[in-house]
Amino acid sequence: MTAQDVIQVILYFALLIGLTPVLGNYMSQVFNGERHFMLPIFGWLERLIYKFIGVNPYEEMNWKSFARGLLLFNLIGFVFLFIIQLTQGYLPMNPGHLPNVLWHSAFNTSVSFVTNTNWQGYAGETTLSYFVQMVGLTVQNFVSAATGIAVLLAIIRGFSRKTTDQLGNFWTDLTRSTLYVLLPLSIVFAIVLVSQGVVQNFKTYETVQTLQGAQQIIPMGPAASQIAIKQIGTNGGGFFNANSAHPFENPTPLSNFLEMLFILLIPAALTYTYGKMVGSTRHGWTIFSVMMILLVTGLSISLYAEYSTNPVFGNLPLMEGKETRFGITNSVLWSTFTSAASNGSVNTMLDSLSPLAGMVAMINLMLGEIIFGGVGAGMYGMVIFIILTVFIAGLMVGRTPEYLGKKIEAFEVQMAIIAILAPSFVILLFTAWASVSSAGLSGLNNSGAHGFSEILYAYSSAAGNNGSAFAGLNANTVFYNITLGLGMLIGRFGVILPVLAIAGNIAKKKITPPSAGTFRTDNWLFIGLLIAVILIVGGLTFFPALSLGPIIEHLIMTN
Repeated sequence: MTAQDVIQVILYFALLIGLTPVLGNYMSQVFNGERHFMLPIFGWLERLIYKFIGVNPYEEMNWKSFARGLLLFNLIGFVFLFIIQLTQGYLPMNPGHLPNVLWHSAFNTSVSFVTNTNWQGYAGETTLSYFVQMVGLTVQNFVSAATGIAVLLAIIRGFSRKTTDQLGNFWTDLTRSTLYVLLPLSIVFAIVLVSQGVVQNFKTYETVQTLQGAQQIIPMGPAASQIAIKQIGTNGGGFFNANSAHPFENPTPLSNFLEMLFILLIPAALTYTYGKMVGSTRHGWTIFSVMMILLVTGLSISLYAEYSTNPVFGNLPLMEGKETRFGITNSVLWSTFTSAASNGSVNTMLDSLSPLAGMVAMINLMLGEIIFGGVGAGMYGMVIFIILTVFIAGLMVGRTPEYLGKKIEAFEVQMAIIAILAPSFVILLFTAWASVSSAGLSGLNNSGAHGFSEILYAYSSAAGNNGSAFAGLNANTVFYNITLGLGMLIGRFGVILPVLAIAGNIAKKKITPPSAGTFRTDNWLFIGLLIAVILIVGGLTFFPALSLGPIIEHLIMTN
């Protein structure tokens, strides 16, 4: 690494830490219904939305009503996106005259964007029209992220309220998250991206002559508006096939730095929001510290692996598949941050990463995308592990476990286990199925340990609602489109429903004042215990699978 690389890493983390309380405090004002500076700008639109959909924003819901509203909204989004893909050839804003999308690809893409996964088995510039990209995908980038925030707000209210079954209003949380957080940030960031050279137009594709005299088609389109929310909402779906390695999506070192910053900005700030809304900013910073320690540890391992020389490669750094405009450090930063943040965007070829760096990205997915994670999803995923941790701590000291003054009992632990097992089930079962079936093996570019890693990563990405891929696997087949789609659904709603059930049950309980025997959740002992539980659960679940993929590949490469 050069001195410039080191300065960039330090600047990145300094900005992330500095902006966390600023944005986190603003979001707590928004979600608490307090007055904030964006209210005069979008307040009229918020009221108009409630009137249009016929919702009383002050009428609260129990967890079952909250879940029904969430599921209904996502079902409508899925059906709409599925239909416009199947009929895009007849719809406007299709200057490339692209045909209708095949049903299995349309199913996969619809599930992908509704679940905030943004897995893409297609090339955007040759598959989807401007209409589908804007009205379908970009809209889902907003509302899928807002859905994750709404679920987090429900679990926050569960712990901060007492003797009630009311968790707020899903439609209010969805609207406020979109209008006051996601939309303003996206507008500003899209303008910045356009200033850096990201395309934003409705032109037909341009045909140009290259220096060699050949004809080349240059894709156009409204990319900047989608790129902004794909990063801010931890979505990751690219307008173009090469995603953020494409110069029209990520043209300069500044755009590269800012896109990486915006990937983690809201997930990091939500730790502060969480702490403030439950009445303990110190606890919020504790959760932030756990996430940061895990992130920096994974980043350090990846940088070491990518900069280590190996006789197999002529004792040179690994440049295969790297974005040469930005170098090794930025490629590793991107792969680590996106896999930690449930963001499927890429600026390098993950298939070309060293086995250890690829394994770090894979582990980030397998842990449930809780190292900052997706917008809202990372934070409520971490709460699941916190419940498990305080339960284990309670067993160790021989008293009923408590968290934020609420007793953690059998129901909460059972739901937490379901939330942890659901994505794990997808990863292990579907990977095993694909590894022994002709339909699964037919999509492989590589055999052996690396080929297994490609399959394992794909289902880890689907179950973690990440959306990135090793890219050595041809997943645009009926088998992979369907199984990955099912994996995304289980990975998303198999976690959301237990979390909402926990929120509903916890909200009914009294708040117990802290005593001398209360296990503190805002000190270094808790940080160490929480990290240990996360790693032990992840290790016990996935170490055998990792041993068949990246671990054995690393041993083969170094011996």
